[in-house]
Amino acid sequence: MQQSKIWRASGSVIRRSAFVLTLLVLMAALSGCLYPKDRLVQNQMPAKDAVLNMQTVVNQYFTDTGMLPIVTPKADTPKYEKYRIDFAKLKGHNYISDPPSYAFEGGGHYYYLIINEETTRQVKLMDIAVFQQVSDIQREVDKYYNGDAKMISLNGEPVYPGFYRIDFDRLGMKEPEILSVYSGRTVSPMIDEKGRVYLDYAVDMMQAVQKSGKEPKAEDDLRELLAQSSDLVPVKSPLYRYVNNEPQAQPEN
Repeated sequence: MQQSKIWRASGSVIRRSAFVLTLLVLMAALSGCLYPKDRLVQNQMPAKDAVLNMQTVVNQYFTDTGMLPIVTPKADTPKYEKYRIDFAKLKGHNYISDPPSYAFEGGGHYYYLIINEETTRQVKLMDIAVFQQVSDIQREVDKYYNGDAKMISLNGEPVYPGFYRIDFDRLGMKEPEILSVYSGRTVSPMIDEKGRVYLDYAVDMMQAVQKSGKEPKAEDDLRELLAQSSDLVPVKSPLYRYVNNEPQAQPEN
């Protein structure tokens, strides 16, 4: 009888423990959905040394060889996607043991780039998730047009001369939520008259202008303000100039 009571008590403890464990697992799963977006791991900025350490390596490589450790880009590669760091080259010459953990090549979520390659040779990061979101839209746009200029275009509301919001209903897809790598705000995709998809960084650029305390010159590329204010480059952004006291996207010639 005593042993039976012990078994019943033990069974009760086990059931309670199982219930508590199940509850904890459910809470952990829900926390992934309820946690603020700016606190999720994939939306947190890499540590500063992720860029500073690689900057030191790139500087030393350039001092030793007179060249940049980059993957040879295609001629039409956009400015802030162009000069990706070649980690295989650095590793092969014993400048690094392995790619950084934040790098795509090291299992991370960023491409390491070099900007201002002829002057300061700065190391920056490109957010692959944002890049991929825009690439997914571009793929659907390309499928829609299929190389032909259709009578009914995807151009929606005009945003700037030569740039329009995308008619996602006509494209047959839901507009994705794309978050700015600078402010965490939603940034809107837009399309130019050649069917190329970009993100509209005007709000972030205006904040950068105000923070700088200086009025940009007419010939300034405002994307540089964003690149210099962060370790991240403005993914899929067109050229912006300061026109009538505000940033304005400029169509390619």
